[in-house]
Amino acid sequence: MTPPHRHPLDPLGGEEIRRATALVRAAHDLGAGMMFETVALAEPDKAMVTGFEAGGPCPRAAFVCCFDRTDGRVFEADVDLVAGRVVSWKHVPGVRPRILYDDIELVGRVARADPRFHAALARRGITDIEKVQVDPWSAGNYGLPDEVGRRLCHTFCWYRTEPEDNGYAHPIEGLCAVIDLDRAEVLRIDDYGTAPLPMRERNYAARFQNSFRTDVKPLEIVQPDGPSFTVEGNAILWQKWRVRVGFNAREGLTLHDIAYRDGTRWRPVLHRAALSEMVVPYGHPGGGHFRKNAFDVGEYGIGVLTNSLTLGCDCLGAIRYFDGWLADSRGEPYRIENAICLHEEDAGILWKHTDLFTGKVDVRRARRLVVSSIATVGNYEYGQYWYFHQDGSIQFEMKATGILNTAGIPDGETPRFGSVVSPGVQAHFHQHIFNMRLDMAIDGEANRVVEVDTVALPMGPGNPHGNAFTLKETVLASELGAQREVEFRAARCWRIESSTARNALGRPTAYRLLPLSPVPMLSHPASSVARRAAFMGRQLWVTAFHPDERHAAGRYPNQSAGGDGLPAWTAADRPLVDTDLVVWHSFGLHHIPRPEDFPVQPVVTAGFALHPDGFFDENPALDVPPARSTHSCCVD
Repeated sequence: MTPPHRHPLDPLGGEEIRRATALVRAAHDLGAGMMFETVALAEPDKAMVTGFEAGGPCPRAAFVCCFDRTDGRVFEADVDLVAGRVVSWKHVPGVRPRILYDDIELVGRVARADPRFHAALARRGITDIEKVQVDPWSAGNYGLPDEVGRRLCHTFCWYRTEPEDNGYAHPIEGLCAVIDLDRAEVLRIDDYGTAPLPMRERNYAARFQNSFRTDVKPLEIVQPDGPSFTVEGNAILWQKWRVRVGFNAREGLTLHDIAYRDGTRWRPVLHRAALSEMVVPYGHPGGGHFRKNAFDVGEYGIGVLTNSLTLGCDCLGAIRYFDGWLADSRGEPYRIENAICLHEEDAGILWKHTDLFTGKVDVRRARRLVVSSIATVGNYEYGQYWYFHQDGSIQFEMKATGILNTAGIPDGETPRFGSVVSPGVQAHFHQHIFNMRLDMAIDGEANRVVEVDTVALPMGPGNPHGNAFTLKETVLASELGAQREVEFRAARCWRIESSTARNALGRPTAYRLLPLSPVPMLSHPASSVARRAAFMGRQLWVTAFHPDERHAAGRYPNQSAGGDGLPAWTAADRPLVDTDLVVWHSFGLHHIPRPEDFPVQPVVTAGFALHPDGFFDENPALDVPPARSTHSCCVD
């Protein structure tokens, strides 16, 4: 049994999922072809959350997306779990649900059973079909007539010499099967020509290693009095921070109701923060590789692919885990144990000063709260890491690791669109572009966004030595004007201000968004992926809050033609000043693969930071006590 719910934002538990799907089936049974794409908490409106009192009535509702795989029709339902009824039911025409976990296994099985697939492998000298690894890829939308109206997967293939072999060392180049998922059949075999099958062993697992380093000494993380955080249900209290953890199939880890205790009052900073979407566009134009542009959030679901984390491997220290409950394709609940990890860690120096005249040293050690989750999406792992700091700042870091997606190299060819990472093996140039949805609430819901550029002044009477620079501040007044890019020469950042609260200096209280990992969009604006992932083209979008606007590329990006999500919503050019608004930040990784990224890739990171900018009247970390130490430098 799942625990009783204490708060309207608690994610659905197992029994609630079962109840929601049973109610939908009872009211709108689609028959044997009925599949459940999503069963998640229908989050209540902000007023209800703000006014909720512990122990009082707790509203519970579910959003359900299901489809009929016999005809492709998609439906959405809102379910009142307290009243036990389906409140609304609607058909959503012209969309495709995401690729389900069931489909991942189905793709390989269907491809390996097709005689055309066998024949293509035989042309490459491959006869042992069971050693062929078939990876499912979203098909995108390229206007091909035979693909219209079907829910599809596109595939790439590799060869495993044994079950634990690294198949990505042995790409089967040029062979792509197009699978109709709902009919469970091969629609078409695309054969772009062969290349030699590289057979050099490039394994990374421990059992394949001949020796290990002998000079790695134990490093223990010990908290004899336990961690400094407390947890009640899904609510976390730590070092004046309050944050509530959520989880769903699409976004995975979500954060809610983020506030900082200033004296005796809680001051809101964010209502909700979650990974809205991500896309991985590859830069090779041919051989089927042009279709590599997976939307890993909207087409697969980061939550569905979340790992169960392991103490001592994924997380160290005094750990508190949160489980994740999801629904399978038949609407049955299942649990991902230890889906979210909570711990605190040393973060170096918080602040320090040595008095030049007295020689006295004052220093404080920093620690940070870490809320994290890791998902495996095919060959890549993505770790979401939220960091909360004692000085009131927040940082997000995406950690990418796993295995490069590889391709073969035809004899005599020098790769133009990739790097050679092993003899006969190339990894194509690509990008990982993420979009974070930040539902801001700086001292309340009435906010505005100010773009801050640092401007160098020309030499002249007011700047005779040429050293002067100042700030240029621009209020982003409406949605079309708030589609912004980074500007290196201006050290551009954005300040999210309260429209009502002022600090002791008379300035609006605010947080500053620092773009730490901007990535330029290299896909042509007219390309399919650019139309479908328009969020790539700007590092900042701002929208007026609407509860249904959650995903940067729209609710149904799978095989969409594009134009959904941010470009559609911002076309209304709604006003943004002194209102409830949402900030959408695009950032990412520009990946030119190296030999050192293979056979398994060391972690690379991308992210952003939110720093208080006049939110406090002074350094809020002055009251952090000195570290427990015998060294006099830690104290006054």
